[in-house]
Amino acid sequence: MRVLITGAGGPAAISFMRGVSTSPLTADFVMADMDPIASGLHLVPASQRVILPAGRSPDFGDALLAACVRQQVQVLVPTVDDELIAVARMRPALEARGVRCVLSPLSALRTCLDKWLLAQRCEGVVPLPTTAVFDDTFDASRFSGKVIVKPRRGSGSRGIRLLDIEEVDALPRDAEQIVQGLLPGAEYSVDVFVDQGAVTAVPRERAKVDSGVAVVARIVPDEVLEQTAMKIALAVGIEGVANVQLRRDDNGVPNLLEVNPRFPGTMPITVAAGVNMPALALQQVLGMPRETGPLPYQAVAMVRTFHEHYLPVEELGRIAAASGEESDAA
Repeated sequence: MRVLITGAGGPAAISFMRGVSTSPLTADFVMADMDPIASGLHLVPASQRVILPAGRSPDFGDALLAACVRQQVQVLVPTVDDELIAVARMRPALEARGVRCVLSPLSALRTCLDKWLLAQRCEGVVPLPTTAVFDDTFDASRFSGKVIVKPRRGSGSRGIRLLDIEEVDALPRDAEQIVQGLLPGAEYSVDVFVDQGAVTAVPRERAKVDSGVAVVARIVPDEVLEQTAMKIALAVGIEGVANVQLRRDDNGVPNLLEVNPRFPGTMPITVAAGVNMPALALQQVLGMPRETGPLPYQAVAMVRTFHEHYLPVEELGRIAAASGEESDAA
């Protein structure tokens, strides 16, 4: 089978590729990115590298569909937040060309990618930090001490600020921002795989984070974390893989922070723990026999290291030139 993965410059794309490569499945990968020198492009032959417009570009959909047809792709795996809605909207056109998408339904994506909608959907389902939209109705008296101010839409810790509530109350109102009470406890990421209503949840503690990605982590077998993540995944309508972020409050109870409705960059530790979610996701979209959850896993720890890939200097020039030619053709 031929699989196209977007976001080749990010850890999620490379993690997906490696997960499948360590499974019994046989796949031929096409790597795509908007950056012609994205690192993951160099993990495949030059003929299987695709340069795409940015996910928010009006040309993204047409370029992606053309690439899938040209590369004879059977499965598409988007790993960039800005691309998810566009891919979900064009799913019928992709499926008409024989391309299956590893992606949750559009309604689930819209909920997860708007942190305020997510909080509303999960209120009463699982514990939440005090959360409010920072618009003209914002009531600072609901909060005290330190709070988190962050964009309703966004990823990778971009635009997040830690402020005193007095500082926040003095700022101009912005309905595209939300305010959340700061939780004091440990933070966890829980990888979930939803298949026919059965949910497998594998929690990990993010011991050290760099640029929004865990570089040191450990699997934490914890039934409360598992059950909390399972409830969230089902409440928002996740199908396949997502990543649920939780943090403990003053009483040690895990609260919902965010849901990333795509493969996370730290997926390798979940694979190492015994649950190969990339392989399961491919089996799911292709209708292949597979294990159904909840699946067992084991406790492991991970320290992420760098890995170099060397290539001739001239190749970078050829990639950039090819990127220019593709843009002109588009």
